[in-house]
Amino acid sequence: MHELSICQALIEQVARVAEEQRARRVVSVTVRIGPLAGVEPALIESAYPLASAGTNAADSRLIIERSELRVRCLECGAESQAGSSSLLCGECGGWRVQVLTGQELLLARVELERDDE
Repeated sequence: MHELSICQALIEQVARVAEEQRARRVVSVTVRIGPLAGVEPALIESAYPLASAGTNAADSRLIIERSELRVRCLECGAESQAGSSSLLCGECGGWRVQVLTGQELLLARVELERDDE
């Protein structure tokens, strides 16, 4: 399950942010996942507690935001939402499109608790 290794890398990134901000603990972690990211959000959710165990993110809440799949048509120039099973322009139906959003898997937000709060 590669989602576990993705969560482990995510926790490493969160730990760096928490250290830089001198945080006592991580309250929540928000990730944005596109439909073409190649990961299953439900598996990320199930792997997160295991990856965060023993860290200052152990009791944190994982929030998953799903991004939409947007494309730019190389024929008519329109930007539109597309389905992950059919990457077609929403305006002219053209198949020559550039993916603008929907491939991302990124750390969007980290909510921290510091000692001075």
